[in-house]
Amino acid sequence: MIVFVLFKWLNILFLFFLLTEWSFCYSLFTVYSLGQMTDLLYTEKDLVTSLKDYIKAEENKLAQIKWADKMDSLTATATKDPEGFLGHPVNAFKLVKRLNTEWGNLESLVLSDTTDGFISNLTIQRQYFPSDEDQTGAAKALLRLQDTYRLDSNTISTGDLPGVTYKSRMTAEDCFELGKIAYTEVDYYHTELWMAQALRQLEEGEESTLDKVTVLDYLSYAIYQQGEMERALEYTKKLLAIDPEHKRANGNLKYFQFQLEKQKKAADEAGTKKEPETEKVEVKKKKKRSAKAEFKLIPERKKYEMLCRGEGIKMTPRRQSRLFCRYYDNNHHPKLLLAPIKQQDEWDKPYIVRYLDIISDEEVAKVKQLAKPRLRRATISNPITGVLETAHYRISKSAWLTGYDDPVVEIINERIEDITGLEMDTAEELQVANYGVGGQYEPHFDFGRKDEPDAFKELGTGNRIATWLFYMSDVLAGGATVFPDVGAAVWPQKNSAVFWYNLFASGEGDYSTRHAACPVLVGNKWVSNKWIHERGQEWRRPCGLSESD
Repeated sequence: MIVFVLFKWLNILFLFFLLTEWSFCYSLFTVYSLGQMTDLLYTEKDLVTSLKDYIKAEENKLAQIKWADKMDSLTATATKDPEGFLGHPVNAFKLVKRLNTEWGNLESLVLSDTTDGFISNLTIQRQYFPSDEDQTGAAKALLRLQDTYRLDSNTISTGDLPGVTYKSRMTAEDCFELGKIAYTEVDYYHTELWMAQALRQLEEGEESTLDKVTVLDYLSYAIYQQGEMERALEYTKKLLAIDPEHKRANGNLKYFQFQLEKQKKAADEAGTKKEPETEKVEVKKKKKRSAKAEFKLIPERKKYEMLCRGEGIKMTPRRQSRLFCRYYDNNHHPKLLLAPIKQQDEWDKPYIVRYLDIISDEEVAKVKQLAKPRLRRATISNPITGVLETAHYRISKSAWLTGYDDPVVEIINERIEDITGLEMDTAEELQVANYGVGGQYEPHFDFGRKDEPDAFKELGTGNRIATWLFYMSDVLAGGATVFPDVGAAVWPQKNSAVFWYNLFASGEGDYSTRHAACPVLVGNKWVSNKWIHERGQEWRRPCGLSESD
């Protein structure tokens, strides 16, 4: 019995680790960045070592009480003729010895607690474990990736994603939990997708503690909530074929049948009424719109997702011919004369330029090292109050670094000033951000609009005139910086940086710079940015003669 209970408990514990391993790898979305997730992997490795030590201690304990089988045969023999057995003085002595000493030792052995080391370690490490909120965030991130990159449930469940090295499959229980979280969020579309996937895997013979009845119950209700009564009825019948006594399903069956009959009767009545003949009106063919005009009519969210998938509008050959690569020295800047920078035009309006090999691997490593212990949930500037706060549409971890933190940061700041010719003393600190899987920043402006006069009031340095963005890692899939209004997409390239002006020379905002960070599908995205402000640029970037200069 002891062995059975022990191994049953261990099986449950191992199941816990197996089920949570996946969520550990994806649950940065509310608390962790992917950079911090590496610490969790070592935490789990330490727990596995501790668990193995506990198993070994329990096996040693069990080995010491294996004499139960021997004692079973001895007592069986002795009880057949108790007086004759105890008539032997040695047997009498050994019985007294066993009951006085050996059974007492056995009691101490059984009562000894070998779990102390493991439980204390587990308790210490638990403070770093993801929470329910993290698991919900992980689920939402997967659903966000599914929608943005148009991935079917089976592709995600089998782990068949582009560029993956460590392929991981989802169990039917994983799919069910994902569907259940969507259900609690009143997201019946994704509830249906993931309950259907869980059902598919169960029907394919996957071993699971999950029963089909529960899955079918959620699935039929999610389909009904989307207005598809006939399909909801079909799955309810499947459920009742397995469990004819299911109370809720029997109630739903009657309700669905009644509603469908009602709809059919209404349709028949409507069909009996003859529609008056209408004159055919010849519709003039509308002039075909250009791809650019058609793109502008698409809602921003759709444009954002299209660009993230690489489906944006393509530049005409004429526009592309105006984009160049060059060696750039910023008008013969002394520091750049002998070592000009590789500059590459990314887009014409707004003018977005990329600088290649602008930050070294050593500098990237140092910036990451400085930022990692300071990473906190990324914030945005409240457009009304100007106060920094977290937002649901910006999902990443960020840290702020100054030149006082390390000479490398000061060198980077000076390099940006040398290349752009803009004053860095009034710029914001270098912000380092880590986007893990699902991490994103939805469409936004970097500058404060006219209806946000206090956006950067606390800084006292005016509006954000320009943005400099370092890419400090390559991303296996996803993670582009996109500009939905103009159809531009800039893809991460390690050791490069992109730069654009948020304001025209007149100080008016350039609304075409509205941009977003696409969710990371596979990989780890590290960026750092410098928001450059107006103060100090009066002589470095003089005002233009018109608002659009």
